[in-house]
Amino acid sequence: MILFPWGNEDTENLIAILGKYKVKATFFVVGDWVDKYPESVLALHNAGHEVMNHSNKHAHMSKMNQQEIVADINACNDKIEAVTGVRPTLFRAPYGDYNDRLVSTLRELGCYTIQWDVDSLDWKDLSAADITQRVVSKVNPGSIVLFHNAAKNTPEALPNVIESLIQKGYSFAPVSQLIYRENFEMDHAGRQCPVSSAAQ
Repeated sequence: MILFPWGNEDTENLIAILGKYKVKATFFVVGDWVDKYPESVLALHNAGHEVMNHSNKHAHMSKMNQQEIVADINACNDKIEAVTGVRPTLFRAPYGDYNDRLVSTLRELGCYTIQWDVDSLDWKDLSAADITQRVVSKVNPGSIVLFHNAAKNTPEALPNVIESLIQKGYSFAPVSQLIYRENFEMDHAGRQCPVSSAAQ
């Protein structure tokens, strides 16, 4: 489960909900958000959630050259590390806008580029019931589900989503525990696929 913080109205509420169910999530934060809400970044970290990089300024990074990408990623990583003491190793591109240059540059920096496969569409202000139905019907083993902090109905929907998925036999893990780190390739949808030994 991944969440992208927008505002900061419900951060503590989301931490409490996730804590109730002992779910650890990955929060991808923009450097500007870290500047505004360092106490929330620290609260997320202290609650055991991953705090990872969502760029420094939320720009279209596929339009940047390699030097600009490196500067942006390092700026956000520096801010997160200054608050949490942990340097991010995962990156989620703003707007889902990435290309081969971005992915290869991130790998040179020791970071993995993350995509989701289930969008809750909470950012469209769907009802809690619609968010729950959408997520639960689309999740498959290994799915990465996208939610947003400060989306209108996410706090109401989240307990129902978690309980419904648990009833279906699913468990939850931060993204760093789901990804391949070696012998993989990315398909056209941004999903990691293992490379068989015969293909290597």
